[in-house]
Amino acid sequence: MTISSKAMQTGAAEGISRGNERFDWPLAYQAENLLREWMAAFLERNNFARELAARMQEETATDFFEWIDHLVVSPDVERRLREAGFLREVHADIPREELALHHPRATLPRVVVRPEATADKLTIALRPERVAEFKARNQLAAEIEGPPFSRYRRLVVSEENGARLEAVERRAYRGFTPVRLKPGQLDAIIKVRELWQTRPRLQSDDAEGFRLVNRLLEQSIPLVGRDVACQIFFEAERAYWESRNRAAQVQKFRQDKLGLGWGNHDHHTFRSSRRHFVDLMDVLLKLGVQKRERYCAGAEAGWGAQICEQEMTGIVVFADVDLMPEETEIDFSKERLPDAPKLGTVGLWVGLHGESVLGAGMHHLEARFDYALLREQLKAQGVHTMNPFSDFDFLKQAFTEGERWPVGRQRAERLLESGLITREQCEKFLKEGAIGSHLENLQRHGGFKGFNQHSVSVIIAATDPRTSAGHA
Repeated sequence: MTISSKAMQTGAAEGISRGNERFDWPLAYQAENLLREWMAAFLERNNFARELAARMQEETATDFFEWIDHLVVSPDVERRLREAGFLREVHADIPREELALHHPRATLPRVVVRPEATADKLTIALRPERVAEFKARNQLAAEIEGPPFSRYRRLVVSEENGARLEAVERRAYRGFTPVRLKPGQLDAIIKVRELWQTRPRLQSDDAEGFRLVNRLLEQSIPLVGRDVACQIFFEAERAYWESRNRAAQVQKFRQDKLGLGWGNHDHHTFRSSRRHFVDLMDVLLKLGVQKRERYCAGAEAGWGAQICEQEMTGIVVFADVDLMPEETEIDFSKERLPDAPKLGTVGLWVGLHGESVLGAGMHHLEARFDYALLREQLKAQGVHTMNPFSDFDFLKQAFTEGERWPVGRQRAERLLESGLITREQCEKFLKEGAIGSHLENLQRHGGFKGFNQHSVSVIIAATDPRTSAGHA
């Protein structure tokens, strides 16, 4: 099933074009149901995995399925996988006798077909953010295969009744073969991590901030390569965002108790001014992030967004910006936008807090959860959730209540002097602050990979600093 333009008019998601390419993301229920069928059989046979799945639900409001990196199956089921839409992943680094299959248009785990696997044996590999943390939190005795910070680390967690549970950690690598680090590689990775962890994010001049980011890219990429630099960059972005958002801190603590980290991240949302949106895109492109669909809400909602994806790291970015009605036909990801005479929701947020990639940090991280359970469990922790802005069988989304940040006097008065806010608004922002960031509760089904333009328009309007307190 494909989500069409007609469906979009009734509130579902619309495929957006980029040149001659269409992004009509399908609903891959046949493929998901097949994998869930095998997962259910696996959990029946492996007590450790079954208990872990229960703890994931009860303690983190996450679905065991969303933590699966890949399954290993016998050649007998290859035909069923291909009928469900799985294709050979040509560039996966894998032993010659094995086959890696993926669903190219869905957010589903991959499947490895292994000749020696049999119908009564199944392997599931989970993907926590750090496999050493997963080992420690779950009191596991097995040795981790692959050295720290290497491209692929693997841990045998439990093997019962022909059901083998593993945990894997990836560093900008989609293959399945651990290797030792080359001389100097570890030092380079640690150096690059420190460069991004310690970079000054608060500059009085945004142009200088972007120049600094680009200088760090020029240092990082030759040291560790583009893809590893990308993974390190986004790890630092998540950590900075988390430091400024209580909902993130509460949920991360819950996930860390099981050694999971942010391995369930779905996408990272950055807000940008019109003046610097092209600069943000330039940073992303240097990190190997490729453009995907582009939204142009324009006259209806006053915003536009470029969705991007980095294949080797699995990073997805939602980058949004104010857009004028007459700009819906231009490629604002590469054509620099002039300053506008008024500010929409995104532009005002940036004006009050700064560029996401600089001092403000991300507007939100969206991660995959059991939607209803997370609302309930976070409420018990004093974290409330806004009304959903997508509520379909295949896509549910809602923000936690916004983290209110103080607004600097210099920023507020600059907006006032430019005629972009009123004196009353200026005083209110200085006194009460303005909504800064959120954690987004997301649940996907059918492997749906897309976004809902209409619903994003609704939530952008609902979080406008001039009208919203960030509450349900």
